[in-house]
Amino acid sequence: MSVSAQDHAYMARALQLAARGLATTTPNPRVGCVIVKDGKIIGEGWHEKAGSPHAEINALMQAGMVAQGATVYVTLEPCSHHGRTPPCADALIRAGVARVVAAMQDPNPSVAGEGLARIRTAGIQVEHGLMSAEAHELNAGFIKRMVYGHPYVRIKTASSLDGKTALSSGESKWITGDTARADVHRLRARSCAILTGIGTVLADNPSLNVRNVETVRQPIKVILDSTLQTPPNATILQGAKTIIACVAPDTAKAAALEAAGTEILCLPGADGKVNLHALLSRLAQKGINEVMTEAGPSLNGALMTAGLVDEWVQYLAPCLLGSTARPLFELAEPIGMAQRLNWKLADQRMVGNDLRLTWRK
Repeated sequence: MSVSAQDHAYMARALQLAARGLATTTPNPRVGCVIVKDGKIIGEGWHEKAGSPHAEINALMQAGMVAQGATVYVTLEPCSHHGRTPPCADALIRAGVARVVAAMQDPNPSVAGEGLARIRTAGIQVEHGLMSAEAHELNAGFIKRMVYGHPYVRIKTASSLDGKTALSSGESKWITGDTARADVHRLRARSCAILTGIGTVLADNPSLNVRNVETVRQPIKVILDSTLQTPPNATILQGAKTIIACVAPDTAKAAALEAAGTEILCLPGADGKVNLHALLSRLAQKGINEVMTEAGPSLNGALMTAGLVDEWVQYLAPCLLGSTARPLFELAEPIGMAQRLNWKLADQRMVGNDLRLTWRK
């Protein structure tokens, strides 16, 4: 693939546009498109929400007839199938564009290279792979769901420098500052679902919704509650849809919770607890791309032990809480150093007075 500095600049702009759909496109991917002719941008667009026109269509509508002979930069391979909207590959062919540059192929089995192949067969120059890493980053959840049948799981923790989340009494407000807490709401806004455990629900009665950040939708809330202890009047059940995963539902409890608007999933595991793999599979089937976990050490530890965490966002406050304070994870000690859980630092930055570290496998 032969690309120029201008190609990079236009694809970077397309990625910028795609990011505008960070909190709105679920279950679809975030996609941006830029159309260029004679060194000038003649059309721009991004996919705004599921069911609405795709990025390429929005850009073509802006470009109009001038799109003939133009170069199209798109962050994801144009679709080739009929979903809620017609194929974008066909629209680009009809528009008579001369060149299509895609950042990455679509992992959706319904597309998987067919869109680019159709465009190439029509005699249009096709290239892909430009800024592929950035495009993958933008749609990590969509890719994970398409390829592995699981959503992308992001754990968020807030702790002291010595890795403690609360005093032994349970007091935890507030370890981190206002800026860090606002940053958490931005992470919630981009997530399709927020996962927590019954211990957090009973101890904190949280809402786990997006506040003080502009958003057009609230993420689904998912509670791991083996024996349905969630009170029907719990704050978390208000607002967005709530799913409760249990082991063996008590009929009366289930009826009360369903009357409060929740969906009950019975997913027993071999260990007598909720089957986490089955839960993630069911969430993926519901079109959930990204799950953000805000939970206590038990659920956090279970997800870590099961190898189900893709990303860990760790907020570190500049304080110490002592050896008897509550830990980040309940984890079994490894047999030896060779069995330890290793992570790679993907990003680090100050958020107010707190340090945010992003770890990935």
